[in-house]
Amino acid sequence: MREFVPEACAASLDFARLQRVNAKFHTRRGSAQRREGDVIWRLPTGQGADIYLYLLFEFQSRIDWWMAVRAQVYMGLLWQQIIDERKLKAGAELPPLLMLVVYNGQKSWNAPSQIRKLISASRESSLWPWQPRVRYHVLDMSAFPGDELTRRRGLAALLFRLERPLAPQELEELREEVSDWFRRHPDQARLRALFCELVREAFEDLGETVPKSVDVLEMKMKSNLASIGKTWRQQAMVEGRAQGMAEGMAEGKAEGKAEGKAEGKAEGMAEGMAEGIARGRAESKVEDLVCLLVERFGALAPAVRTRIQRARLATLERWFKRAITAPDLHSVFNSSRRDAVGRVGGK
Repeated sequence: MREFVPEACAASLDFARLQRVNAKFHTRRGSAQRREGDVIWRLPTGQGADIYLYLLFEFQSRIDWWMAVRAQVYMGLLWQQIIDERKLKAGAELPPLLMLVVYNGQKSWNAPSQIRKLISASRESSLWPWQPRVRYHVLDMSAFPGDELTRRRGLAALLFRLERPLAPQELEELREEVSDWFRRHPDQARLRALFCELVREAFEDLGETVPKSVDVLEMKMKSNLASIGKTWRQQAMVEGRAQGMAEGMAEGKAEGKAEGKAEGKAEGMAEGMAEGIARGRAESKVEDLVCLLVERFGALAPAVRTRIQRARLATLERWFKRAITAPDLHSVFNSSRRDAVGRVGGK
């Protein structure tokens, strides 16, 4: 909050007296569902009044277009809880709310942050003054430039960087920064355990399994990381040679068939072989593309790998050409509507 939400700092919040509030309210959709997963904090201000800081962590790689509607529901339910618990009477005042949505998806958050942008009435309409004005603050991890996050030294910035795809050397440097932070904050044992798991998962995304018994924040990984990078390069070279051989075989067999050198049975065999070679080319292109993307943009999410594996050969070749010069991973797959060929659904 102190590092990324200017509204909180402007409100002169007293973080030293932060208190957790248990959410006891529930929605009415279907069966009663308690909202105990939401995180609510009560923060006193410098003037002595209470502000209720309502944190909704949307740690999913999808955009909720109707988040402003959810915000209105949550705020109303929280206020109702406060009225019931404090037994507020007529004339009493409700504490102000600040709702924060934390989002870590790959696409930039584009849902309206205030509910009025979802309402069809125009500003000139006589109904406009009667429409609600609920809004929330969105903290979009992907919206922060990488160099800006690198300059920040807080734990939140380190978390945001861990949520992004990382190359081996980048991960090693980030691991050292996380380790250094916890050396300077030895009283944060629980948070340290959490970050150990996050860093371990990041290494697993790169193909390096770290045993649970090893303290991932203190181990020496530079030699292993060099081995990972070397393996990637060797694999790319092998796949390149295999692709060249496959293309040469396919070309030669196509020429032989065109010249009529093969008889009927031989032609059938050649067609079967060509089909197998085509499948092999597609598989090889998948591996080529994955290696190139990882080398340029870091580890790939499972949904991205699935999308690549299910794409057609022509689509893979188009993506591969783009990946050579694309400024980011998003640009490789989404520069044209025609790229829908071979896509699969995902968050």
